[in-house]
Amino acid sequence: MSISKPLLRLGPTVAAAAALALMPAGPAAADGISVSTTGNTVSVSTTACTQVNGHWGTASLLSGGQANFSQGRQVALSGTSSGQSAAWSNVSAGTYTVIVVCSNGSTAGTQSVVVSPAPSPSVSPTASPSRGVMGGVGGGSKDYGTVTAVAGGALVGAGVLGTVLYLRRRNTARPTHL
Repeated sequence: MSISKPLLRLGPTVAAAAALALMPAGPAAADGISVSTTGNTVSVSTTACTQVNGHWGTASLLSGGQANFSQGRQVALSGTSSGQSAAWSNVSAGTYTVIVVCSNGSTAGTQSVVVSPAPSPSVSPTASPSRGVMGGVGGGSKDYGTVTAVAGGALVGAGVLGTVLYLRRRNTARPTHL
């Protein structure tokens, strides 16, 4: 039994088509939406929707156990005729599906997105001063402004003037013994 040559040529073509069908989609530009994550915020943008009765449409964020649009966290699209967008904040780590449905009922697109856990803060040691403790002038280096400086100067001047008057009066009140 022999295998014909046209059937052998068809094998690689079928394999390539199957591989393309199984590959995960990259940015969903072909679907009409673009999804991105920044920290724990997921955002979606599209240009596929048209405004109907003052509304562009709705975007829904579905977690792993949710199966349809109405089960997800829904946000209304906002924007202009050149682009619409929506965002979800405080999204915990995991895999989600974003679906955008325009006001006219058509689906603009669907895309999966992975939200990574936030990196934990790391403690790094600080360098110690090489010449011992760095002394300073304490609070004396802070600028309190002109009014505070004038008020402080007036208080110091009043204290000096009061001291001079007190000492002068004390010296003139004593009788001098010869």
